[in-house]
Amino acid sequence: MSVVTVEGLRKTYGDLVAVRDIDLAVEVGEVFGILGPNGAGKTTTVECVAGLRAPDAGRIEVLGLDPATDSDRLHEQVGVQQQQGALPPKLRVGEALKLYAGFYRDAEDPRRLAATLGLTDRWDAPYRVLSGGQRQRVSIALALVGRPRLAILDELTTGLDPAARRETWGLIRSMRDQGVTVVLVTHSMEEAGELCDRVALIDHGRVVAAGTPARLAHEHGGGTRMSFRPTGTIEDALLTGLPSVRRVVRDGDRLAVTGDPEAVVDVVLALDRVGVRPADLEVASGTLDDAFLALTGHRFHEAEDGGPR
Repeated sequence: MSVVTVEGLRKTYGDLVAVRDIDLAVEVGEVFGILGPNGAGKTTTVECVAGLRAPDAGRIEVLGLDPATDSDRLHEQVGVQQQQGALPPKLRVGEALKLYAGFYRDAEDPRRLAATLGLTDRWDAPYRVLSGGQRQRVSIALALVGRPRLAILDELTTGLDPAARRETWGLIRSMRDQGVTVVLVTHSMEEAGELCDRVALIDHGRVVAAGTPARLAHEHGGGTRMSFRPTGTIEDALLTGLPSVRRVVRDGDRLAVTGDPEAVVDVVLALDRVGVRPADLEVASGTLDDAFLALTGHRFHEAEDGGPR
């Protein structure tokens, strides 16, 4: 069952088209990544999904509700952490959690939620003294205090150091384990690969591909690549005849083989049958960045234009 269905979503700002006929479907219990460079239209898309921004065209259904007409009912079931969110410097963590809990009819107990997210010792701390990682924990707590069925997290780990980023990733996994469907907006390839069950790659307001990170990297990122120096003479046909091998290229005394993930084992076994070994073997897999390049014609960071996010 789809938690979120988006069909033909379009949003403009004057003459600038930020979102162009986007289609999305987010399933129950998954972490769904909306992945794209800065300015791709990611934030505009999820703000329309959350009912925070009105689209110019298209259909959106979230938990069976229309964000435009059922906003009150929807906000009872959706938690949102926005990219530019911040709290007053003097507001204490406990005060913020109790304030937000008061917005919901069936809110989570603020003290229990703080304990779950490791914020008990920060309960009386003002927001201004929190570290970046602690502020992100507070953001997650505020998104979860209403016991949402869907959580929308926008660039949650931007600006965090590696340790805090990994810690936040663990919190997102725990949210999924508790049955919360998560829409994760990110421009980090690594983050999408680590956390997301499926992703939609967005560029200049369009979805260019959607699927699991591994499948997108495999199908569009060039597949598995291996390079080696055969210890004996072989004909290319020995390897090109393997179903898992797509291409064989010679570069001096080395062979470069591209194929499916199974190609590595298939090639090694084929060589072994004729008494040859792959010396100096190097193996690499296609990445989401490779897939993005293949689909758009430019590298991920080259698409960042500073427009609407």
